[in-house]
Amino acid sequence: MIDLDPQGNATMGSGVDKRKLELTVYDVLLESASVREAAVASDKCGFHVLGANRELAGAEVELVGLERREKRLKAALAEVDADYDFILIDCPPSLSLLTLNGLCCAHGVIVPMQCEYFALEGLTDLVNTIKQVHANLNRDLQIIGLLRVMFDPRITLQQQVSDQLKAHFADKVFNTVIPRNVRLAEAPSYGLPGVVFDPAAKGSQAFVEFATEMVERIRAM
Repeated sequence: MIDLDPQGNATMGSGVDKRKLELTVYDVLLESASVREAAVASDKCGFHVLGANRELAGAEVELVGLERREKRLKAALAEVDADYDFILIDCPPSLSLLTLNGLCCAHGVIVPMQCEYFALEGLTDLVNTIKQVHANLNRDLQIIGLLRVMFDPRITLQQQVSDQLKAHFADKVFNTVIPRNVRLAEAPSYGLPGVVFDPAAKGSQAFVEFATEMVERIRAM
């Protein structure tokens, strides 16, 4: 799991303390460390984490003047391609140079989105960006699917936006829906993913269903 967000939420949520990391994805992007050197094992979760912290925020400025600035992560991951079955990249919500590095090395994009109006508006910009990256920088890139998260079927607007998504994107919308769930919300405070913190929770079970659906889609690609 690669955390490309300077907030480091995916790092902390994977049971890794971002404040104690000696090397992060920042060092990998600046080519002062390899992925093997910077990645740490999450004992709680059973996977490797290439973490991030506030230091990564400075990478935006530092990368601007460097060569191959949008393909540095891709070059670093090429060295460990045979080591992993799946590499998941958590990108920041903004369409930044960090996100561009993620898109340039990914085979597919999963878009988690809340069924709200502004999220629907931002989705158009993201889809256009993905099309541009596909055309100019990464011919392997495609949208795997849209994942509806924090969903509350009692809210009429959310149901309407969900229907709009299905009407417009059809089979690109995952069948699985991640509901609003208190146990999922509590999990990060314990430094754990929801599926580890409380596997029996409704939200955790939904994520397991989503993972199964995601793997099936990727195999069919």
